Amino acid sequence: MTNNDTTLVLGATGKTGRRVAARLRLRGTPVRAASRSSRTRFDWSAPAGWDQVLRGVTTVYVVPPPVPGPVHELVARAEAAGVRRLVLLSGHGADTWGDSPFGLDMRSAEEAVRGSALEWTVLRPSNFMQNFDEDVFHAPLTAGELTLPAGAVPEPFVDLEDVADAAAAVLAEPGRHAGRTYELTGPRALTFAEAVELISRASGLPMTYRRVSPDGYTAALVEEGWGEDDARHLTAMFELMERGLLTGTADGVATLLGRAPRTFEEYVVRAAAAGAWRTTAG
Repeated sequence: MTNNDTTLVLGATGKTGRRVAARLRLRGTPVRAASRSSRTRFDWSAPAGWDQVLRGVTTVYVVPPPVPGPVHELVARAEAAGVRRLVLLSGHGADTWGDSPFGLDMRSAEEAVRGSALEWTVLRPSNFMQNFDEDVFHAPLTAGELTLPAGAVPEPFVDLEDVADAAAAVLAEPGRHAGRTYELTGPRALTFAEAVELISRASGLPMTYRRVSPDGYTAALVEEGWGEDDARHLTAMFELMERGLLTGTADGVATLLGRAPRTFEEYVVRAAAAGAWRTTAG
């Protein structure tokens, strides 16, 4: 089935954006893929170009920038451009983060979307399983040791493929998800030590997990070349997780997709088979 409503996918070259765009195209939905490196350029720091990107768009998939504030301006521009729907990617349990300095960007974006005159839906995924093979945890694992300020408090990691399936389902069904917030998690919570053990076993590679203090982790990131603010922001996420408020699983994936979320074991087998943690062919 096809339709003529164009969906703007922001962050279209990113982890969720590229997966969501592909799914929408497969459904026959016209997609305008936008990012700083896409043919359609969208830069959160250059609002002068936003109106052109929003022109003729019905729905926007919003991946907020890492700073609070810009989504309020985007929402105003979207309303003026005739956009009808917004689907926002936020974070698991964002309304429970309290005084944590983590996630001010996502909370600001939620405030902007919820306060708009448009139809909106918020998706709140937990930490992505793919952070272990596509992001910050990958290089340490290939080197044999992941060092983080996370202890015995588990995390209900979610598969990015489930997040993208859920987002595509919401984007393809106007009206059905208006004003709804969906918490997206995996089927069970794992500690980082347990996750590393599963990755090591499936990949056949020696890997260990070591816990460090938050200050030690921040210092290590800065030594690797991270900016001080970025390093503290990532550390604040682990400090928030250690409060134990985000360990519970949620039914958002099952509600939206009519099936259970993928397990961490399924993700690990798939990634290991693709050679995700091997540094040489083998």
